[in-house]
Amino acid sequence: MANDYVKYLNEVAVKWQRIWSEYRVYESDPNNKMKFFITAAFMYPNSPAHIGHARVYLIADVLSRFMRMLGYNSLYPMAFHYTGTPILAMSEAIAKGDPVLIKELIELYKLSQEEVELLKNPLELARYFHKRSKDAMIRYGLGIDWRREFTTIDPEFKSFIRWQFEKLREKGLIERGSHPVGWCPNHQMPVGMHDTKDDVEPEIDEVTVVSFIDSDGGRYLYPVATLRPETVLGVTNLWVRPDVEYCICNVRQGSSEYLMVLSCDAAIKLGYQLKITVLDRVMGSNLVGKYVVNPLTGSKVIILGAEFVDPKFGTGLVMSVPAHAPYDYVALLEYSRVSGDMSIKPIPLIRVQGYSEVPAKDVVERLGVKSQKDTDLLDKATKEVYLNEFNNGFMRDDLHRLVVNEVIPGSKEFVSSEVCSTSVPRAREVITNFLISHGYALRIYEIMNRPVYCRCGAEVVVKLFENQWFINYGDLNWKKLAFKALSNMVLVPEESRKQYEATINWLQRKACARSRGLGTELPWESGWIIESLSDSTIYMAFYTVIHKIRKYSIPSNALTEEFWDYVFLGLGDPDRLSRELGIPNEVLSDLRREFTYWYPLDVRCSGKDLIPNHLTFFIFNHVAIFPKEFWPKAIVTNGWVLREGEKMSKSKRNVLTLEDALQMYSPDALRASLMLSAEVEQDLDFRENFTLSVIEQLKTLESLIIKLVNSNKRSEYSIADKWLLSRLQRHVRDVSEDLKNVRLRSAAVRLFYIMYQDLIDYLSLTDGVPSNVVLEYIESWVKMLSPYVPHIAEELWHRMGRDTLIVCEGWPKYREELVDPEAELAIEFLKTFINDVREVMKLTKGRNKLYVYVSNKDDYKDLITVVEYVSMDRKLSDIIKALTAGLSPSEVSRRVERVRRLYELVLSLRPDVRDLIIASRGIDEGYVIKTFVNYVRSSLGINDVEVYYADDPEAPDLGGKKKTTLPYKPGIYLT
Repeated sequence: MANDYVKYLNEVAVKWQRIWSEYRVYESDPNNKMKFFITAAFMYPNSPAHIGHARVYLIADVLSRFMRMLGYNSLYPMAFHYTGTPILAMSEAIAKGDPVLIKELIELYKLSQEEVELLKNPLELARYFHKRSKDAMIRYGLGIDWRREFTTIDPEFKSFIRWQFEKLREKGLIERGSHPVGWCPNHQMPVGMHDTKDDVEPEIDEVTVVSFIDSDGGRYLYPVATLRPETVLGVTNLWVRPDVEYCICNVRQGSSEYLMVLSCDAAIKLGYQLKITVLDRVMGSNLVGKYVVNPLTGSKVIILGAEFVDPKFGTGLVMSVPAHAPYDYVALLEYSRVSGDMSIKPIPLIRVQGYSEVPAKDVVERLGVKSQKDTDLLDKATKEVYLNEFNNGFMRDDLHRLVVNEVIPGSKEFVSSEVCSTSVPRAREVITNFLISHGYALRIYEIMNRPVYCRCGAEVVVKLFENQWFINYGDLNWKKLAFKALSNMVLVPEESRKQYEATINWLQRKACARSRGLGTELPWESGWIIESLSDSTIYMAFYTVIHKIRKYSIPSNALTEEFWDYVFLGLGDPDRLSRELGIPNEVLSDLRREFTYWYPLDVRCSGKDLIPNHLTFFIFNHVAIFPKEFWPKAIVTNGWVLREGEKMSKSKRNVLTLEDALQMYSPDALRASLMLSAEVEQDLDFRENFTLSVIEQLKTLESLIIKLVNSNKRSEYSIADKWLLSRLQRHVRDVSEDLKNVRLRSAAVRLFYIMYQDLIDYLSLTDGVPSNVVLEYIESWVKMLSPYVPHIAEELWHRMGRDTLIVCEGWPKYREELVDPEAELAIEFLKTFINDVREVMKLTKGRNKLYVYVSNKDDYKDLITVVEYVSMDRKLSDIIKALTAGLSPSEVSRRVERVRRLYELVLSLRPDVRDLIIASRGIDEGYVIKTFVNYVRSSLGINDVEVYYADDPEAPDLGGKKKTTLPYKPGIYLT
């Protein structure tokens, strides 16, 4: 049955997409309406769009559709990002016959062998996946203005990027120099996030290398890489990997030259930062047992073997500080246990409150670490110790005693005056500088999240790249402007603001050009291609005019720097420009008007992984290029998309393409499932079972709506009708507020489930016979469903007899005059009452007759007072005092117990019910139950229902229920 309904939904989608296209409903041009301009990050067409793309594009689409229905002139464009090496690397791999990649293309993406052959050409590859992805976006129902589509290798776009870079260069924000960059040894070029497998940004950090001295004459240096040079005073030994080859190297850095022992892997890697010549090779096992001298303390320490040493990190040698490094502490315990050598003891260096002299020991024992194989626990222990020592630690005041022999003259005095008793961050700084100044330390760079792989398969290293072009995001004045723009922006989620602020703070120079790849050449030097994170920062402005550049057939060679200056910045004389470029003055004016109408960008949508790069670059470049009135207004960032609890990856064969998802579930079911699965800021776990349940819910909704539209209607107007209309107003209000605040799941839950349940309840309350009120409810409901499921909403709209397009309709109005708190409280009371009876029925055998003792409207006065006091966070004693004022002592004692029970009742009520009690000023419970007695009977399966007012002296007091009755809490007696 689900398959039949999916087929039907797909047919409905095709039908309405064709009609929307014929009417050009998503083509937006300037008019006299308020505008709304939203974009989502364009994709790399090196594979088909998948459900990760589907999520971010849907977020933008729902917001765009909502704003259009609110009366805004909404623009949502799309383009494709060809720039960089991903497409090139993939086509080269295909040309080389990469069996894994070719298998992926055939099995995962369903290409034929003939199609695979075509993809050996990088442009054919890009165009192929571009077309498949675009077709899927159209089938998905995205309301995109496709007139504005472009690729980043179009000649018009290249001229735009050249203009952008000239502007940055004029402002002194582009410079040339040496800088550490992620580097592909195979392609011999810098790489960034979009050049790597799985789009991993290489995280480069500075590491200090401390050189220990060969104790046999001091000819060789044994360098160790560390992030904690302040702990060099507490080194007990060095670790090497016995089964790994080490190289004796001549190492040059600037004018300094050293003989160093490095792992051969490290020698190759560090060769991209230092000048290294390999002189000899030796196995790590031959180094075990040697002694080296600590350059700061002069003490001799032994070299030991350890399997945990990573020969590719740092220098391939590790210094052991067991007092303050959990890994070292556990390794030392294992060494002592196996060798029987108990002579090596931890050396305490840092005092930190809450820990003993050996913090590593404390945490290892507390977490229950048993061996070096407990890596998760050791990572946790390391993080705790390092963080606490850095933030709260102070160096001990007697550390100068550790200096037993001054390798560096003045070491003891230096430690005594500069290191003892100082904070850990200060000690780190002064020790590093001291060792560097005396030639016993240097700085290198490491990829901290290694291994990171280029798309060609080579492991990325750090290269100190000379004569590279950089965008200098470290410019302090530029940072100030970026902070200013950020402070005026709406961020969703707001919690992301700290990450943007941190990124603006730490960003420095960013390599902006590559020696290969697709894209735009630097305008001032050929052979350099502007890289993908640098040509994707202000392209949103290009959307505003590209369709008219084509409309007016303006050749790309006329798109000069002066042309863009006028269109985007309003600079220059349009008359002179018209004569020089051969572009009519009115055309130039039209382009300028188009840009100034749509800009600034109202909302940018993207994934949270782009905050540390693209999205922050987006802010920087806008404030550098455009005046303040054109700075972006808001950014929405969404979480990851998982599939069945796992990250999607080609290797796991669990990537779900948008094409396949549409075929399996239909556009509307996929859209609804994605929106219902998680709020924007949360990670989304796409699960098939849930999506199938969404399909069933869509089917149920459609069936109910059609049934009600075609049903006979009664003419009289009841409490149930008032309730339904009042509930509708609250739904309109709450859905509107949710959408305005990008709480898309909250709005979706209300639309797909809560509003549906209200209709079911309404039909139960009216014995299945609705009034015409139901049509008003359905009309508003279908309109509000439209941004989420536009195809089925359009179908239902026309099944209701409408001849307009729902996607062009206005948003339902909130009508306060139809809000009826009394009707809402009546139905809420009724539902609560029925649930209470059911609970009583579980405890008694009585099923024949129900006696109910109720309150009248006047009885609600005390309840209202209690609700008001509770809403003000007043104590029970305050409430008792207020409600017993002026009473005699005997009356007070009786009254106190009642007030106490009212207080407990109010605390058990939902906040919205409390609000209804205050707004309605109470209800006549007897009238409500009698009015809906049929509903009560059918809900409980009890035909005989007797209702009494608790204050009626003539009413029998069965089970003493008259005394226990409270407003909103009837007395219940079953026989």
